[in-house]
Amino acid sequence: MIIPIRCFSCGAVIAHKWEEFQQLKAAGVEVSDALDKVGMKRYCCRRMYVGHIDLIYETAPFSTAIQ
Repeated sequence: MIIPIRCFSCGAVIAHKWEEFQQLKAAGVEVSDALDKVGMKRYCCRRMYVGHIDLIYETAPFSTAIQ
């Protein structure tokens, strides 16, 4: 999980809702309904979740130390 802790625009704390949002999406709930259920009201905070691309698994192999 590399979701920003705070929204870039308004500064609201948003990271603590990420796991619940992912669970709702995995359960088949629409993205807009999942955002409503986790309490994302502002459109700036909603775009942080909708626009997030999780790249940690793609970049992790390159972060190992070379011996």
